Amino acid sequence: MGIRVLISGSGKMGSEVLAAVCREEDLEPVGVVDLFAKGDNVSLPDGAGAVPFGTDAVAMIKETRPDVAVDFSNAEWTPRLSDAALPAGVRLVIGTTGLPDAFLNNLEEECSRRNLGAVVAPNFAIGAVLMQHFSALAARYYDYAEIIELHHEGKADAPSGTSIATARAMAAGRDKGFERTPAQKETVPGTRGADVDGITVHSVRLPGLVAHQEVILGGTGETLRIRHDSLGRDSYMPGVIMAIRHVMNTPGLVVGLEELIGLK
Repeated sequence: MGIRVLISGSGKMGSEVLAAVCREEDLEPVGVVDLFAKGDNVSLPDGAGAVPFGTDAVAMIKETRPDVAVDFSNAEWTPRLSDAALPAGVRLVIGTTGLPDAFLNNLEEECSRRNLGAVVAPNFAIGAVLMQHFSALAARYYDYAEIIELHHEGKADAPSGTSIATARAMAAGRDKGFERTPAQKETVPGTRGADVDGITVHSVRLPGLVAHQEVILGGTGETLRIRHDSLGRDSYMPGVIMAIRHVMNTPGLVVGLEELIGLK
């Protein structure tokens, strides 16, 4: 028997996760849950049948008996899924961003108490994780840094979870704060972007983009640019599959993929 996987979210990311799970011999998709579900079933790729589709997380978990629930939805729905999943012994892989610290703290406590695994990551692309790691290393040697994050027009939160995590990781590795030069005259409020731990973060939202981030560090007579581009949602799937297998074998909450790929 393969690992039974329930997909939470029926949008573009949910559809991509469903297709990725179908491609893995050791994984078995058992259902899709979404607050706005229409119909009773979701067709699997390549005419491989269908799985149940519902709006009630508790009922769907009871019906499909998953081992793992993979969630790419929104910060309002994710806690409801977690409340349904953990008491039923279902492990979690969460790609939803904008989750409050209180939820993450509670998730960590519940995973520890129930001896269940969970992974929460702002970005499941391996290259994005490496970009964050390299940026944190470089941050020790530069006093000025800015981040430009670019996403499709449908992304709900700004700045992105990846840019916030990157800025915090960069700041954490320094003995002193970054220098952030304010504009002497800001003719349009907000032009200089947001301040995240001393790093200016700029958010771009446009059709045609998927997910992109560039970290720019400046020093005397030089700049260093570290950039990652996700050109399609399929770029997240290796990280998602890795996380599904991880939570089956390792209890406790992991935030980010760094530990999973050997960076911690």
